[in-house]
Amino acid sequence: MVGKVYLVGAGPGDPDLITVKGLRCLKQADVILYDRLVNPELLENAKEGAQLVYCGKLPHYHTMKQETINHFLVKYAKKGYNVVRLKGGDPFVFGRGGEEAEECAKHNVPFEIVPGITAGIAASAYAGIPVTHRTLSKSFAFITGHQAGDACADHQWAHLAKGVDTICVYMGVSHLSTITKQLISNGKSPQTPIALIHWGTLSDQRTVTGTLESIEEVVKTEQITNPSMIVIGEVVNLHNNLNWFQEEIIPNIPAANR
Repeated sequence: MVGKVYLVGAGPGDPDLITVKGLRCLKQADVILYDRLVNPELLENAKEGAQLVYCGKLPHYHTMKQETINHFLVKYAKKGYNVVRLKGGDPFVFGRGGEEAEECAKHNVPFEIVPGITAGIAASAYAGIPVTHRTLSKSFAFITGHQAGDACADHQWAHLAKGVDTICVYMGVSHLSTITKQLISNGKSPQTPIALIHWGTLSDQRTVTGTLESIEEVVKTEQITNPSMIVIGEVVNLHNNLNWFQEEIIPNIPAANR
């Protein structure tokens, strides 16, 4: 008897932001394969005897290769177990959930997708930055910072610079210089507001703001590292008034340039 695989989004970090359905799957799972950015508090909901398998990945270092994760999902399900693949954010937003679902389908393993709240929306909201706004932003894009080093993606920068109001960049801190330079060279104003939200939705969340031309120095001074969500666009200016979650960190930048 074959079990079932549930690809569950754990949300952006705050354990309260997992969905009701995601939590129910977690409580019923026989095996839980979980990522590095999953809040450990969520694992306390695992039933007694559930097997916990760490699949965490760091930049340039993978505890477990994606192919191995795919293999384990199929292997445990074919033993008759209910398997939860617990992923930070949403499984289908830069989470390789599509690859894992494909592997299940390839081996005739039943699976289900349980969406989660992605960091591009949640971290922004916790920093008081709406990704859309009736007068400031009628469109937004989610991109991966890794495309900053991808020559095949160079043509996309012109579309992002001129055709999207708000840009949310995942995994982009190490590529920040390339991101800002590409946007400016493709027509985005150097004075465009930008924010970096470090450990979004958690108690130690930090937010720094600046402009495309100033943010590199800000990030260096404030020592902002991964994991951080980058948000670019006029909606960042709302951070000052809508920052409901914590005290903001604003560097010594003239107000007109924030």
